Parts: sequence; C-alpha cells; structure tokens
Amino acid sequence: MHIGLIGGIGVAASLVYYDKLARRVAETGQPLEMTLVHADVRQLIENNLAWRPEAQAEIFRILIDRLQAAGADCATLTSLGAHFCYPETAALSSLPLVSAIAPLDDHFAGLGLKKVGLLGTANTMRTRLFGQMTRVQAVAPTGDLDALGALYQSVAVAGTCSETQRQAFFDAGRAMVEEQGAEAVILAGTDLNLAFDGRDPGYPVHDALDVHVALLADLATGRAQL
Repeated sequence: MHIGLIGGIGVAASLVYYDKLARRVAETGQPLEMTLVHADVRQLIENNLAWRPEAQAEIFRILIDRLQAAGADCATLTSLGAHFCYPETAALSSLPLVSAIAPLDDHFAGLGLKKVGLLGTANTMRTRLFGQMTRVQAVAPTGDLDALGALYQSVAVAGTCSETQRQAFFDAGRAMVEEQGAEAVILAGTDLNLAFDGRDPGYPVHDALDVHVALLADLATGRAQL
C-alpha cells in the first residue's frame, strides 16, 4: 500500500516518521511506497488554538488531494495535535484517513495499563486526546496547560529542545505519575522525541508515534488492511 504522509507539523516529527517507517518496512525486505507533503505548523497552531477545525480540515483536504494525485492509497497526519480536526478532515478526504489515536487505546489496554498521563499541545492534554480514547483513562498535568502547551509548540516549531525545556517536560510527567497515579506517560506530541529520546526521566514513557508507525508499516507491507 502506498502511504501518504502529511508532514511539516512539525518538520522534526516528519523526519522521525519517515526514518522509523522506512526502517520498519526495510526489516520486512519489502519496498516502501510513500509520499510526503508539507503542511505549515504555524498555521496549524493558529487554527488549533483558535479551535477552527473546519478551516484546518480544508487545508488538509487540499494536501490529501495532492497525495491522491501522487498515487497514495491512504493518508495520515504526522501530528497528534492535528487530530483536533480529524472528523472534519475525514469527512472531506479523498483518501481513507488513518488515525494516530485509534490504535493507542487498544495498544495501551493490551499492555494492561489503566491510567496514563499525556504530554502534548494544550488542547491535546485538555481534551484527553480529543475524547478519542475510551478503554484507557488519560490524565493531564494539573498545572498551566496553556503554558506547557506553548512550550511544546515552541519546541515543535524550532525543531530543537533545550535542557530547560526538557526538564519542564520531565517534571510534568513525573507529577502525573507521583500525584495522579499514572502508570506511564504517553508522548502525545510527535516532537516530544526531541526531549525524551535517549533519556531516562525516571518513569515509564511510551511514544505514541511508535504505535502509529507500526500500524503504517503493517499497512505498507500488507500485514494490515484499511
């Protein structure tokens, strides 16, 4: 299956998606058919903060049409924060839209997790992944979600993470574990790999990106169907 990725939201996350997807498919010995188009992360942030799902969905519709013209069989958003307009985008999409959130519920329930903490954009945390997780309870940091979300978005736009920013994310995750009983912290922002990859914050961490990439690899190699 030819996979269509909507990237650029942000660029660092897109590169990780591409790298991990290519590696997983290469392990099967099969070729990867994939096309990547570029969306504007600043435009996405503006529409997300103003809660304009219809406006963002129309932007994604144009990009999905471009993926269809390139021969893609499905499309996906390389950003969990972008899923704030998932229903609106799916309604307009000329291709089947592969959710990054739907597989998370089953995956974490399968691991036996009952409560997880979320890190990502303010709206991702505030809405507990837009209410799209039903089997596993999700909690958000109890502090200023807008400030933490703005910190995440600054990392996504810059494509880099300072030690001070990293520590803020680590502390927010630790508080959810110690104060709210989260059994693990979910990186529900694809650019959070910039803060967490290769680091041990002292508590279990799961990257939602890895779950999504595993599904896309299965679709690309025919081990899963839409």
